[in-house]
Amino acid sequence: MVELLFWPFLAGLVLTGMHAWFGLHVLARGVIFVDLALAQVAALGITVAILYGHPVQSEAAYWYALAFAGGGAVLFALARPYEASMQQEAVIGIVYAVSASLGVLALDRAPQGAEHIKQLLIGSILTVTPQEVGALAALYGLIGAVHWALRRPLTEVSFDPRLAAARRRWIFLWDVVFYGSFALVVTSSVRIAGVLLVFSYLIVPAAIAGLFAATVHGRLLIAWALGAALSAAGLYGSWTWDLPTGPAIVAAFGAAAALVAVGFAIKRLSVLFFAKIFFIFIGLTGLLLAAFPRMDQPWLDALENVAPAVQEAFLTSGERETRRDSAESIASASAELTRLRALEQDVRWGAKEMDTKKQERLRQYLAGRSEILAGDQLVLKALRAKARERQRYALGMPLLLLGAIGLAVLARKASSAGRRATGIK
Repeated sequence: MVELLFWPFLAGLVLTGMHAWFGLHVLARGVIFVDLALAQVAALGITVAILYGHPVQSEAAYWYALAFAGGGAVLFALARPYEASMQQEAVIGIVYAVSASLGVLALDRAPQGAEHIKQLLIGSILTVTPQEVGALAALYGLIGAVHWALRRPLTEVSFDPRLAAARRRWIFLWDVVFYGSFALVVTSSVRIAGVLLVFSYLIVPAAIAGLFAATVHGRLLIAWALGAALSAAGLYGSWTWDLPTGPAIVAAFGAAAALVAVGFAIKRLSVLFFAKIFFIFIGLTGLLLAAFPRMDQPWLDALENVAPAVQEAFLTSGERETRRDSAESIASASAELTRLRALEQDVRWGAKEMDTKKQERLRQYLAGRSEILAGDQLVLKALRAKARERQRYALGMPLLLLGAIGLAVLARKASSAGRRATGIK
């Protein structure tokens, strides 16, 4: 695993190093989707190259993409002085929508157009080569050095445009420098990582870092650490669950953003609010169980998985025996399928060798065993439906009553507290 994922992880570190810096500028400028728009414009350039017969990873496709992205960068720089009349986000949205539409229209005429669209969206970071990582690192190092040398005017134009105007900075010139170098970075990144992953590297670490640090330096350090950690998490998840690598890393970024959002929300809410949410949940689950026993009840499924007696208490002795036999059969089949799928995954990723005939026999056996497993699962589903009909009143109604009583008690306490506070005043 380490040998296979080393270069993709290193590519993720290189992407993080450059995109985190640009992400801070993008958030400060308030042009959140400029990366998506430029990436889509670059993808449109690659699409045109495909129509002219050039492979996606060819040098010709790269220069087509760079030319298109450079044109988009100049357009965004020209649009900024007119932001009072037309917001830059509107221009960015128009550019993105038009570029995406033109790309789809063009690829509709190209062989394997759907596959090209998929590659442009999710990239191929798993197959990145040491040469590509080295070239990307050298290019980003050069751009980083230029930005470091010009950091004062670039930072002022992004983070404090009024100060930049007061000092008579040539804002248009610095916008061209910023968007031009940004277009070069995006064009180079899209070839490896795809549109969605490039956007995630740009926005998510910088956005999360802004919640924990006030200075540009502090945000940059946090964004770098987050990008590295989430790249590793996404690659590990891709390997463990045999998932497409690019989307797995994007999902890791999304999960981190969601966890941070939930953490900050919890920090600001009161105990009374959580008590209300708890009793609303209790009452709602009871109502749904009583009114619609055959609909999905995830909370009850989870409880029954941990404690099967919760369901078995509502089954006859014969039904309980059938449930236990089916559960044992499912456990055995699942363990065998897990082992064989791991073998199939090792063969697919090149960790083990297997001739074509054996691979086909393995595939057929997995398909047959999966059908048997599905049959046992249908038996459990039928037994669960019977239990639900008997649980709707024994569990659903008491839960509904408990939720209603809890909310009533909380409302009474809140009312009493309000009266006391008014009396004090």
